Amino acid sequence: MKKILMCLVVAAVVWTAGADDFGRGGGYTGPSSAVVSKVSEVKKLPDDANVMLEGKIERRLGNEKYLFSDGLDTITVDIDDDEWRGLSIGADDVAIIYGEVDRTPFRAGVEIEVDRIEKKVR
Repeated sequence: MKKILMCLVVAAVVWTAGADDFGRGGGYTGPSSAVVSKVSEVKKLPDDANVMLEGKIERRLGNEKYLFSDGLDTITVDIDDDEWRGLSIGADDVAIIYGEVDRTPFRAGVEIEVDRIEKKVR
């Protein structure tokens, strides 16, 4: 009986400690393994390569898709609604996007699946 009680106490302590980190919404904010790239370079990268782009979102294409420009070239970026996290970015704002190259055999070209987006402070 004592062993069962001890196991339950240990399980409760471990579960409670893990619950403190759950749902806080925080995470690593340090440097990424992705390098700031030009859109023309990103288009040559393999599927799932990590990228970081700086530029402007020119317009919404629909269904969470946007046209992104680095000033020299454009690419479609897929930004899920929850990735915005309340951030507002206009056509004149500079955005920094972090994501992965998304190559799909059923679609011509390449897109970026955005994991995080930030507004660059001027």
